[in-house]
Amino acid sequence: MKLKFRKIVYQLHLWLGLSSGLIVVIMAVTGCILSFEDELKHLIHPQRYFVTAIGKEKLPLAELTVRAERALPDGLKIKRVQISSDPSRTYMFRTLKMNNEALTYWGTYEYYYRVYIDPYTGKVQELENAKTDFFEIVLDLHRRLLLGEKIGKTITGYSTLLLAIILFSGLVIWYPRKMSKNMLKGMFFIKLSANWKRINYDLHNVLGFYSMIPLLLIAYSALIWNFTDMDKWIQNFLNDNRRTEQKVKSNRPQNESVGRNIVLNRIWNTMEPQMAHKKSAMINFPRTEAGTYYAEITYAEKQYQNEQFSFDQYSGVKLKSQSYKDKNIGNGTALRERNYDLHTGSIFGITGRIIYFLAGIIAASLPVTGFIIFLNRKKKKPKHQKNKIIFPAHH
Repeated sequence: MKLKFRKIVYQLHLWLGLSSGLIVVIMAVTGCILSFEDELKHLIHPQRYFVTAIGKEKLPLAELTVRAERALPDGLKIKRVQISSDPSRTYMFRTLKMNNEALTYWGTYEYYYRVYIDPYTGKVQELENAKTDFFEIVLDLHRRLLLGEKIGKTITGYSTLLLAIILFSGLVIWYPRKMSKNMLKGMFFIKLSANWKRINYDLHNVLGFYSMIPLLLIAYSALIWNFTDMDKWIQNFLNDNRRTEQKVKSNRPQNESVGRNIVLNRIWNTMEPQMAHKKSAMINFPRTEAGTYYAEITYAEKQYQNEQFSFDQYSGVKLKSQSYKDKNIGNGTALRERNYDLHTGSIFGITGRIIYFLAGIIAASLPVTGFIIFLNRKKKKPKHQKNKIIFPAHH
């Protein structure tokens, strides 16, 4: 019975691996490239991210927003600003519009611009068409295979689900039928003195085992983004099905509202004093008449360590604030907030990011080594030949 179960698991592992292998390689390689995206961008494009000289005082946020909008083509409006607490950094303003019905990367983003501004002088250091940014294309390849939200995201979502099943089935195959000292060595170590076929087998078997936990965490967090029902179910289950707080709304005033410039400066005057010893701030502009300015102050390298705010778009009054330290946040909501950090490894600090990077390299190699094992086994199978005629050897 056990032998039959192992055979079924092996066949499952094999055929799921063959069917999703190429997509897993693409997602793993792109994931590795994105692991240190920020650090690489700062090295490649210092003029975008750093000011030429640190000034005494920064210009008001409203004025910087107006200057950013002037730099945009076609009269587009800014939809987000990111502000670092590092005094040597530029402010990054962005605007984008997505089309979720599109079937290619170029159609997915109708437009996507980022404006980098020196907050001391108001000088536009660069207007970037983010659609052509290398890392943006790599990110879309990672998320959607450049095939749009409908098709691409569906393929990567189900491939991630297959990867999770492949990992669990691999664990069953990895565990030997009979335990011995030699078997134990083969489970945890690569025999470098063996022939290339054995080394390839060990690379698949041993490295697959060592990378399993980070790869399962990566797969889980990706599934949360891809499958809304799964995401909701886990949150509700861990929150003990208690009702989550409703989103706050802006109330359109009877009389004339104050202008956007006054509102933006009010918001920043509320947030700026709290930026000391924090990493960065982000403000999302409202998209609808009832929408709010949603803002976050991130404490450190881990994105979930933040304070969230909602401000009325007509008055700049703070409607709501919540820290990740608040005790009333349900376990499900708290886990969901950590999803990005869980996916990138930053939840475990720089060590986690390095481990995930190495796990990504292994993940890219597993379909390759697995395919080589499959080819070698196919070659081993004897060919049954009927009425085989044996000719006498000639001397």
